[in-house]
Amino acid sequence: MSRARQPPLVTGISPNEGISWTKVTIRGENLGTGPTDLIGLTICGHNCLLTAEWMSASKIVCRVGQAKNDKGDIIVTTKSGGKGTSTVSFKLLKPEKIGILDQSAVWVDEMNYYDMRTDRNKGIPPLSLRPANPLGIEIDNFDQLKMAVVNLKKQANKKNEGSLAYVKGGLSTFFEAQDALSAIHQKLEADGTEKVEGSMTHKLENVLNRASNTADTLFQEVLGRKDKADSTRNALNVLQRFKFLFNLPLNIERNIQKGDYDVVINDYEKAKSLFGKTEVQVFKKYYAEVETRIEALRELLLDKLLETPSTLHDQKRYIRYLSDLHAPGDPAWQCIGAQHQWILQLMHNCKESYVKEQKGNSLLHSPMLDLDSDVRPSPIGHLSQTASLKRGSSFQSGRDDAWRYKAPQQVVFVEKLTKLVVSQLPNFWKLWISYVNGSLFSETAEKSGQMERSKKNARQRQNDFKKMIQEVMHSLVKLIRGALLPFSLREGESRQYGGWEMKSELSGQWLTHVIQTVRLSSESLTALEIPNDMLQIIQDLILDLRVRCIIVTLQHTAEDIKRLAEKEDWVVDNEGLTSLPSQFEQCIIHSLQSLKTVLDCKPGEASVFQQQKTQEDVCQLSIGIMQVFIDCLEQLSTKPDGDIDTAHLSVDVSSPDLFGSIHEDSSLSSEQRLLIALSNCRYLERHTFLNIAEHFEKHGFQGVEKITQVSMESLKELDQRLFEMYIEFKADPIVGSLEPGIYAGYFDWKDCLVPAGVRNYLKEALVNIIAVHAEVFTISKDLVPRVMSRVVEAVSEELSRLMQCVSSFSKNGALQARLEICALRDTVAIYLTPESNSSFKQALEALPQLSSGTDKKLLEELLNKFKSSMHLQLTCFQASSSAMMKT
Repeated sequence: MSRARQPPLVTGISPNEGISWTKVTIRGENLGTGPTDLIGLTICGHNCLLTAEWMSASKIVCRVGQAKNDKGDIIVTTKSGGKGTSTVSFKLLKPEKIGILDQSAVWVDEMNYYDMRTDRNKGIPPLSLRPANPLGIEIDNFDQLKMAVVNLKKQANKKNEGSLAYVKGGLSTFFEAQDALSAIHQKLEADGTEKVEGSMTHKLENVLNRASNTADTLFQEVLGRKDKADSTRNALNVLQRFKFLFNLPLNIERNIQKGDYDVVINDYEKAKSLFGKTEVQVFKKYYAEVETRIEALRELLLDKLLETPSTLHDQKRYIRYLSDLHAPGDPAWQCIGAQHQWILQLMHNCKESYVKEQKGNSLLHSPMLDLDSDVRPSPIGHLSQTASLKRGSSFQSGRDDAWRYKAPQQVVFVEKLTKLVVSQLPNFWKLWISYVNGSLFSETAEKSGQMERSKKNARQRQNDFKKMIQEVMHSLVKLIRGALLPFSLREGESRQYGGWEMKSELSGQWLTHVIQTVRLSSESLTALEIPNDMLQIIQDLILDLRVRCIIVTLQHTAEDIKRLAEKEDWVVDNEGLTSLPSQFEQCIIHSLQSLKTVLDCKPGEASVFQQQKTQEDVCQLSIGIMQVFIDCLEQLSTKPDGDIDTAHLSVDVSSPDLFGSIHEDSSLSSEQRLLIALSNCRYLERHTFLNIAEHFEKHGFQGVEKITQVSMESLKELDQRLFEMYIEFKADPIVGSLEPGIYAGYFDWKDCLVPAGVRNYLKEALVNIIAVHAEVFTISKDLVPRVMSRVVEAVSEELSRLMQCVSSFSKNGALQARLEICALRDTVAIYLTPESNSSFKQALEALPQLSSGTDKKLLEELLNKFKSSMHLQLTCFQASSSAMMKT
């Protein structure tokens, strides 16, 4: 086993203080194995998970939210390590307004610059043209630095003197020029002549023109070369000075290919600030080329942003790039819309793939070959096997109980679908939260007001996003309903969300598994702080699945109980019971225990019995289960002898030898089965049904009283029918033998001899009654009083009828009749009831009264003689009497 990971430990945070939304870097140990492992991050008590970006196991970057505490710890929680601790704290500062004269500390990213003197790129394309050495000299020590300061002071002084120093330096030249011009002026005034041929003015003009032409002839080539050199120098200077702009299109292409979008954006911002409004045509031309490249970059970034699948980190990065490039429209909202459509498409593709796979499997597997394809695990086999093993009997099953637990396609589909939604929706939700709070944009976008416009758009689109979430939730729920509850879909929705082949409905075990899966998905979505009204549809689905699971489980339980008849082995214990009632009770308890997680309400869930219809359906199904078992008992007890499967019967070696006679021939008579069924009914009424009712109440079932009442009434009706059937089997032959026995040998009450004892017909009747007693006692001692009392009632009633039908008795006949009636009454006295007592009384009243003491004495002697001769046979009644007295 792998050793558990240590809890997260935060050892540093930079910066360690700041205002809300300050971007901080958290460092420490065991900060998670990946972005999905990070499940919690709080700073000063505020949840910062939505803005967290996991970099490594020792570094996390996030923004501080608005917290109530001014100072607090940084707590990181991961799936692998749990909740962590912190050795440092963060101080939350209140933002202060900064005036134009106040100092402000600004974070400046360090960067390399472009060295113009060596024409070497130190790191990135030119973002600044600042000189590498402003002093113009190489400085190696402090003395050189002092010399540089003196030199700078001289240059500054010369610059301050300006044109005045220049004038002072050439003052003598100005004076000479002024004297020459003054002499020429005086000479011209003295001459006073017009410009005529041969005049001084004309001569001077000619001299100056010749001097000018000569100078032009002498210096024309030199001056031309100078002008050309100046032009070249100026061009080279422009190329050198604006080399950044001229190289920018090519640099943009190269950096785009390398993926250095930050460099491209920085270069573009620089070029835009310098040449965005230029009037120079060459600059306009190159800047237009830059704009073309940037437009292509915008399209490329937008395609990457809308490309699926993509991580939340990449989405935020591309949105930030597009906002810095001032892309038209709202890329963040476009990304949200694309993600929404992609999630929906993934869900429907998932359904289509599993439906197609299910249909493919159904074609590959033939029903004749795959006998266990529809096999459902049942507790019956296990219960029957356990019951037989407890009695030490051999267990033979006609079918292999090794069930193949292969998950149905619908169950696998629901797991895949919920996993898909739970994995994709958090990033979708976090993207929306980032869009709302403006954390998608850089500082450049914040300064340009783009973040404020985005927040305004987010407020306007809240309803649209809510509809997106609702659409995802509706699709999730309807796809699950189409797979598990197709009858709950509308007519037009079956084709879009259904399409499954429903050969047989899922069992309760699989539905319970599905409910657990959906519950976990609901908990995961709730953890995202999605409003409850958006998740209510999932709670409705869970409720419907729970109701369906209960109904299906009860239906399958009824089917299992119906098959209990096949497991009856007719082996009775000391109380006259078979394993059937115990199997029945265990089967129901097992079913209720399998429903425990379904019946229990998780936070936010409603009771499964809140609807009246559900209460009624569950109540009727519960009553149906009890009725199925009652019908099973009736079927077993009334099945003809030839229809009973005795191949699985076994002997209970733990029972006394008294019970071994039941199984000597490995078969039971119909009367014995009736007795066993009566014993089981008695136990069901007094114990099993009451225990089941307690379990129903324990699991929150409604209408338990009605279930118990209806079941008890039906059980009592069955018990009465079986009892009457058994009495008919046993009492009718005894009653039918009385009249022929009384008048055997042409016996006549009017003409008979003095009684010598009880006649044989009554002894035979008693022997038959004793046989009934023995049979009942062998099965269940508790049934003896009930059966014997009813048999005695039937015999006494018939005897009373026969006595009342006699027209007259002779003295001896009356004595004989009284002897037999008293003998029978005294023998079965323990089982007399008011009805049988009344019958015996009527029979005696129909006889003439004994007139002499001799007759009474004779009657008493004959009775004692009868009891003495039948002592051994009548011992069973005495044992029952003592047992009843003890009871």
